[in-house]
Amino acid sequence: MIISLAQRATQAQEYYFSVKLAEVRKLISAGHDVINMGIGNPDQSPSEATIEALHRSALEAGSHGYQSYKGIPALRQGIAQWYQRIYGVTLDPETEILPLIGSKEGITHISMTFLDAGDEVMVPELGYPAYRAVSQMVGAKVLEYPLLEDQGWQPDWEFMHSLVGPQTKLLWLNYPHMPTGAPATRELFENAVRFAHQHKILLCHDNPYSLILNQKPPISLLSIEGAKEVAIELNSMSKSHNMAGWRVGWLSGAKAYIDAILTIKSNVDSGMFLGIQQAAAAALQNTDQWHQAQNEVYRSRLDAAKAFLDALNCTYDESQEGMFLWAKLPETIASAEQLVDELLYQKYIFIAPGFIFGPKGQRYIRLSLCMSAERIWQAVQRLKA
Repeated sequence: MIISLAQRATQAQEYYFSVKLAEVRKLISAGHDVINMGIGNPDQSPSEATIEALHRSALEAGSHGYQSYKGIPALRQGIAQWYQRIYGVTLDPETEILPLIGSKEGITHISMTFLDAGDEVMVPELGYPAYRAVSQMVGAKVLEYPLLEDQGWQPDWEFMHSLVGPQTKLLWLNYPHMPTGAPATRELFENAVRFAHQHKILLCHDNPYSLILNQKPPISLLSIEGAKEVAIELNSMSKSHNMAGWRVGWLSGAKAYIDAILTIKSNVDSGMFLGIQQAAAAALQNTDQWHQAQNEVYRSRLDAAKAFLDALNCTYDESQEGMFLWAKLPETIASAEQLVDELLYQKYIFIAPGFIFGPKGQRYIRLSLCMSAERIWQAVQRLKA
């Protein structure tokens, strides 16, 4: 290269799945039948109404130009109605909702909007790697807060008080939790809102899994009294509506937060394709029966996934929600990294090691339910063979 890399590029590492999936593709190209149980890539289709709306829009000559940075009114209104129906939360579609090209984009916009170099960000010791990676890319210091395994992977609020300093600005939260599957509760969110008020920290909640295998009615952080003053919430259609490749998500919160983030977003992209926005608005009207049918498919895969974990003598919590299973390795298995490579190159099965979600995941693995039960049972048979 004729010039040197920026410091942030030298600090960032290529996403683990980007590297590992290249290995998977290489094995497949060599003729091996790899069962991919590592990636949370929904294999079911969006609703028929979603695809029909995209098709109609794509055929219209006026659909292909630039769109508003804030998204079309129909999409924002659809999100507001969906939040009211699913969570009982009232949002102003004009001022409290900002559509995004997936919630991963939102993590970056939030960080660029509110963090300067040297500011501190509280990140769970197990969580989506982007919280940590983006914080570091913008020059912030990551403060890792503990999760209590014996208390259902809840934050250790008592310890967290000791972490907060004058430069602490953001706290990332994600429930139902990925990767552990720990459910969201009102008590958890009330503690989080109280903590944010006490320390004047912006609470950033990532909420993409609340409709997948949820054992109780889904909850939004914004349903908690006082939340809008100190919190913003990301949501996504990737998992809940089988639209991962469509890249549709949004940010909800008070007008002041939305306006601030829009100043960054409007300098980064030029709006979402109209057809995708109209299709997303249609998808938000999917019936409860549609979501129940989706969950029945996931539920049918649980027995096979648990059988896979049982064959490895792993232990796991039956109360997990979301599209993954998080499990602890037995002492007879040396390490998650060794197990992942042995399964990939000897059994042609790919699973995710827990350490990619944080150091506390060293003795854990994560299975995805995003493939047919038949394929998972094939993986079980390969293990036993």
